[in-house]
Amino acid sequence: MSFLDYLAGHRAEVLQRLGEHLVLVGSSVGLGILVGVPVGIYLTRHRRYRGPVIGLVNVIQTIPSLALFGFLIPIPVLGGVGTRTAIVALFGYSLLPIIRNTYEGIRGIDPSVRDAGRAMGMTDAELLRQVELPLALGVILGGMRLAAVIGIGIATIAAAVGAGGLGVFIFRGLSMVDDRVILAGAVPAALLALAVDWGLGRLERRLSRWREEET
Repeated sequence: MSFLDYLAGHRAEVLQRLGEHLVLVGSSVGLGILVGVPVGIYLTRHRRYRGPVIGLVNVIQTIPSLALFGFLIPIPVLGGVGTRTAIVALFGYSLLPIIRNTYEGIRGIDPSVRDAGRAMGMTDAELLRQVELPLALGVILGGMRLAAVIGIGIATIAAAVGAGGLGVFIFRGLSMVDDRVILAGAVPAALLALAVDWGLGRLERRLSRWREEET
């Protein structure tokens, strides 16, 4: 039986695991956006904290994914076996690209644009909302795009802590020494990453063109 035959024969489970994978990535990246964007904005106003904050999220990024899942399991509230541990770990991995791109996107705006806004009597909040965020949106979205693609890949490890997802097929295939089963998890995960990267990439390019037209 070929890989495609196996995929067709287990279509219901593939769709179930795909749904679990989307929940893991969507939840973690969503939390990453809710936390990372405000932190990135804060760092543009308090640049002395940039080094420690970026350094901390850099450290999280360097921890091997399986090790991080393992470290979280015994931690009360955050850990345990299941979806919660996976979402916390994936959230940690999403922070670096989102915080860094938010910071760099806003700091990269031409200072003369800010000066013009202040000359018009804009407050800092108005300048952020009406000038800086719209102009930096393409760069910020690039960070979200990277976080989502990274999350899709790392989420395959979540099956090791009982969180489901497409990694279930990969671990099952490894235990069975069956390439077809491994591919049943790896190929949909790769296609999902490519689709998300392509879709967000198109949106990012449109926003970048809009920014150029506005400036």
